[in-house]
Amino acid sequence: MSDWERSSTARVTPPARPRKLAKVPFVELADGRLQGVVSSGSDIGRVYVSSVATGTYAFACSTNNNRPCGGARGSFCNHIGALIDEAVLQYGAERVVRYLKAEVPDGEVDGAALASAMRSTRPQADGTKAAASVFSRFLRHLAYLDHTPVTAPLPEMHFFPPTRAVA
Repeated sequence: MSDWERSSTARVTPPARPRKLAKVPFVELADGRLQGVVSSGSDIGRVYVSSVATGTYAFACSTNNNRPCGGARGSFCNHIGALIDEAVLQYGAERVVRYLKAEVPDGEVDGAALASAMRSTRPQADGTKAAASVFSRFLRHLAYLDHTPVTAPLPEMHFFPPTRAVA
């Protein structure tokens, strides 16, 4: 068992390339989807929760209060395009392509090429209500930024099992 498997912290994968968090502050490959939070281009107080399903590329985009995105009608909106671009920066193109089970032409793959390959399959809009759980994880992620760095355990992380038996 490696050291990170014995610790009570999750292993963090460093980004493939540095990225700016202003446009897409949260992106993850989870629950069979590429999903995340994308800032609105027109209203600083509005964010969109966008997702693309693995394999089918079914997509969803709505505001944080569940209003549908006006641009996600029949095809990927700009928010989903920005999410794909940032996922490629965060995780690397190869990992994102593999996770989404996408078939892209050989050569240099970027977010635009990946989105184009997925659009060519004519994905359908997804009516799932994953937005609430994604936005909730984003808010939890933000809450950890308010903590001052300490080495003491956090009470809400008590569910991790101890690394060795306590006598």
